[in-house]
Parts: sequence; C-alpha cells; structure tokens
Amino acid sequence: MPGAWRRGLRVDAQRLNALASVLPRSFPVGRRADPVLRRGPEAIMHDANRYFTVEEANRTLPLVRRIVEDIVALYPTFQEQLRSFQELAAKPLEPAIEQRLEELRIEIDRSAQQINGYIQELQQVGCLFKGFDEGLVDFYSYHEGRPIFLCWKLGEERITHWHEIDAGAAGRQPLTPEMVAGNGAA
Repeated sequence: MPGAWRRGLRVDAQRLNALASVLPRSFPVGRRADPVLRRGPEAIMHDANRYFTVEEANRTLPLVRRIVEDIVALYPTFQEQLRSFQELAAKPLEPAIEQRLEELRIEIDRSAQQINGYIQELQQVGCLFKGFDEGLVDFYSYHEGRPIFLCWKLGEERITHWHEIDAGAAGRQPLTPEMVAGNGAA
C-alpha cells in the first residue's frame, strides 16, 4: 500500500502483515492488491461477499479493532473540521476567511481520505463498517441456510451477536451455540 503513505494512513509492516494473515491466500497484499478497489466502489456491490464463521470473524478482530479505533478517533476531528468550515462559509468573505476556508478544505479532504482508507482496509478483510459513533462492524455469515450478519462493536472482546441482513444493529440477537460451534459460514 505505498500510496497509503501519501494519504497519511498509518500502514506499517505490522499492520500489512496482520491484513495479510486474515485475507484468503489467493488475495495478494501490497501495491494495487485489491482488484475490486482498483475498479472503484461501484464494483464492490457486484462482487461476491466473503462469508465468515464466528471463529473466522473473531480471528480478524485484532486487526479490525485497530482499524475501527483509528476511524472512531479521527471522526470527531473530521466533524469539527466540517462544522468550522460551515461556520466560516456563512460569514462575509474576506481574504483571511478565504485563506482559512482553503486550509480547512485541505484538512477536511485529508481526514476524509484517511477515513475512506481505513474503511477500504475493512473491506479488504471482508467486513462492513456500519457506524462511526459505536464503531459497528458486520461480517457476512449464514444461519439456517440464509445470509445474516455477525455483529461486533468497538469495546466488545469478541463477536457475541448477530442480526438479519435487513434488521440492522437494533435487531442484534445473541449467538446460538450452533453458530459458535462453526456451523455458520459456507
């Protein structure tokens, strides 16, 4: 991920190795590793999802947790930058205000690129980021022959809940013993 350094992402060798350890062996990690991301975000919607057992999803949590911590830590700064930009943009334009607006625009772009980069890292693992406030992440799985989401949020030690694809986090239910035993993903 050499381009990540230019975007200001914190991608070091340890993080790259952690990412490689949770990806399928056929998935190359490194420069331009993900063909889906190279084609653009619209292609993600058309590619097959990765389905996890509870055990597989739990194995990704050390890396997922670090990425989500980065997102959740950066998001308030991003929100504050946006708020400041909106407040300044409402004032009559003067050279000093115009200069500060340009500085803020650059800061906002940088923060947005960092957040998007982190979300792309989660997509490479195979999970979906669902919430900035709680650090919600969903993993595709199967239960009784139908697709579901294994649901995790920042602060939880391991995955203990699931919900229907269309239910959202409000529909979280405790995992069944069968799910924990690994009879989930196909």
